[in-house]
Amino acid sequence: MKEPIKILGDERRDYILKRLQESRHPITGSELASITNVSRQVIVGDITLLKAKNEPIIATSQGYLYMPASNPVGAERTIACSHPPGRTEEELTLLVDHGVTVKDVKIEHPVYGDLTASIMVSNRQEVKQFMEKIQSTKAAYLSELTDGIHLHTISALTERALDDAEEALKKANFLVELE
Repeated sequence: MKEPIKILGDERRDYILKRLQESRHPITGSELASITNVSRQVIVGDITLLKAKNEPIIATSQGYLYMPASNPVGAERTIACSHPPGRTEEELTLLVDHGVTVKDVKIEHPVYGDLTASIMVSNRQEVKQFMEKIQSTKAAYLSELTDGIHLHTISALTERALDDAEEALKKANFLVELE
């Protein structure tokens, strides 16, 4: 039986970049590692090198995404929310049910300053996968460092969708009113 051939160095990074650019969905590091016959850790290093060349690759809980700045977003804004960890799925589901993509979560840490983590969920299935990943890894939510207070960058096709989502957050007592 023939052993799979490793794709080496620059050729592998070119291949990874092309796959990410062509994909409309996140690709996991494990999947890229399997395809190129290297370890997941090698892929992590490759992604770091590609990012150092200013390739717009983001790591999400579902895998890596290529996010060129020229993608039309429609409307985008930052919102402030507050809730305990047990209401995270409810918050995210409420947002995606209004046609909103939750791009990230941000907190202000007293030592490290602003901390941002990519979320990139836009439907219930992605919310479910995100929650499963949090639970299976026993990871803490960033908002646990700030007593539940956090920001989200959200986007939608229209300002109206963002307005409706904010109103629903307000009714569900998620929204922090900025005075």
